[in-house]
Amino acid sequence: MNPFEVTRGDGPVVLGVPHSGTFVPADIWQRLTPLGQKLADTDWHVDRLYEGLLPGVTMVRANFHRYVIDANRDPEGVSLYPGQNTTTLCPTTDFDGKPIYLEDEAPVDEEIETRRLAWHAPYHAALQMELERVRARHGVAILYDCHSIRSRVPYLFEGTLPDFNTGTNNGATCAPKIEAAVFQRTETASGYSAVLNGRFKGGWTTRHYGRPEEGIHAIQMELAQKTHLASEDTPFTYDEDKAERLRSHLKDILDALAALAPTLARKANEDPGSAS
Repeated sequence: MNPFEVTRGDGPVVLGVPHSGTFVPADIWQRLTPLGQKLADTDWHVDRLYEGLLPGVTMVRANFHRYVIDANRDPEGVSLYPGQNTTTLCPTTDFDGKPIYLEDEAPVDEEIETRRLAWHAPYHAALQMELERVRARHGVAILYDCHSIRSRVPYLFEGTLPDFNTGTNNGATCAPKIEAAVFQRTETASGYSAVLNGRFKGGWTTRHYGRPEEGIHAIQMELAQKTHLASEDTPFTYDEDKAERLRSHLKDILDALAALAPTLARKANEDPGSAS
């Protein structure tokens, strides 16, 4: 199994999809509990949601499941949200804090490093390569990191998650125009709720690659799964009607990002180091 797949386009926007993959190697699968084998914490159908929305877009998708290793975690294991419940680089619990490995079968440090080299590192090498390629072509690259999660996960956050959760690490990972364009479109989407830099401020991918002063802008979109699934539990079925309604708003967002790219590139040429 290739750790990743790339759909290469000639436009300025790169979609990162770290959590829609469901592949688990057999030697790991047999050590998971029945709960772990449900793979419930998958970002179900996110790659399908964005497919075909923006001509020329590049997509880098991880094929492996986050229970193998989480492609949106710091490879050094540093927590993104100190003091808050979260899952680790190689998760040993699900989003409800319940063990996903059989007793004494969780990975230890040596195995975690092996998984990092086999899965995490190749995915990010591919993502880095595509961002550099796009930046060389357009003078700027915009990474839009695609995610989804159950709307209610008490272990991770209180209450019900808004439908659109935009993260820019409080504005640090992209130009203000990008943040404003995305949030304005989510905030005004009829029938949906939205928040900017709420519980999800952008994961490691967004924070690692988002260097607007170098011409790489990054933004994360965490969607509540009730926006496109028939149910947020097994069998996690894709709801065509819900998804098509949502896709119209996602297309609007991606179109806006692509339209901003020439302006951002000109600004960078006129004023190197500017993030505006």
